[in-house]
Amino acid sequence: MDLNGVIKLVISILATFAAGGIGSLFTFKAIPTWYAGLKKPPYTPPNWAFGPVWTTLYILMGISVFLVWQNGLATSGVLLAFALFWAQLVLNALWSIIFFGMKSKGGGVITIIVLWLLILATVVTSFRVSGWAGALLIPYLLWVSIASYLNIGVWVLNKPAKQSTAE
Repeated sequence: MDLNGVIKLVISILATFAAGGIGSLFTFKAIPTWYAGLKKPPYTPPNWAFGPVWTTLYILMGISVFLVWQNGLATSGVLLAFALFWAQLVLNALWSIIFFGMKSKGGGVITIIVLWLLILATVVTSFRVSGWAGALLIPYLLWVSIASYLNIGVWVLNKPAKQSTAE
């Protein structure tokens, strides 16, 4: 790999971690307070599991977008896969802001569903550019599927009780 490739790889990985870092600013504050008080669905992973999983996923995501980028943005399909990757990464950080920062369970559900669809589109378009680029995103899609289940479960289990009107 030449120097240009190394620079692209470093930028790709650092950018994914930057998005994760932005999201974590909102997540860390809410986990021991707001999130700790919520009812969680069955099979919720322990809190300690999220850090190592996301670290691994951000590395895989960075390598994936690097592999796409290496094909040249003027190459057919590359620009679409590249643009979809960055769009879903922005939405990834935005989900943390909405769910944890704004404490919006319903807003989180809407955001994570759109995020999941964007990730799926990114996986499909990345596979068209590079088999490895698409394959490296599969664990991310699976983990966001789990996160979607958790977000929907938290939303359903923590809805305010309906008040009855007594006549």
